[in-house]
Amino acid sequence: MKYRQLTKEQFESLHEEFSKFLATQGVDFNEWKKIKEQQPALAENELNLFSDIVWEDVLKRAEYLEHFSKNTINLFECKEDKISRIVIKVHKEVDLLTQNDYNWLLENYDSEDVELFNGTKNYSSERNIEIFDLIEKGSAISKGDLYNFFEKIIS
Repeated sequence: MKYRQLTKEQFESLHEEFSKFLATQGVDFNEWKKIKEQQPALAENELNLFSDIVWEDVLKRAEYLEHFSKNTINLFECKEDKISRIVIKVHKEVDLLTQNDYNWLLENYDSEDVELFNGTKNYSSERNIEIFDLIEKGSAISKGDLYNFFEKIIS
């Protein structure tokens, strides 16, 4: 398995897609029930394979990631061969996880209490593996609005 198995909730939300996936392998609902009962290892392999297919599709389309903590925001632009990062660090008592302090940052990004860093690097392993690792560490896929906002400020 390349990534990790989808959660029960993720499988439930992708129920139709999973059914189509099984159908492409000639497995209908009744056959799937038998496989789960009589061949749990095979069932697990099918779940893992489907999970990898879903993750691969999601990751190849991911262009931006965001990771928020109490006083730091990490923004990533995930290009084909390199990843760019903007770090926003606030040096005062804030909680950027709250709407009020997040709004404060957007209005006071030029404050002496706010420090901005940026950099770019080539992927050290496969692109999707690195993006998956960032997601597993708490990053979320985004549309890139915040990244583009701060990129204009830094430029």
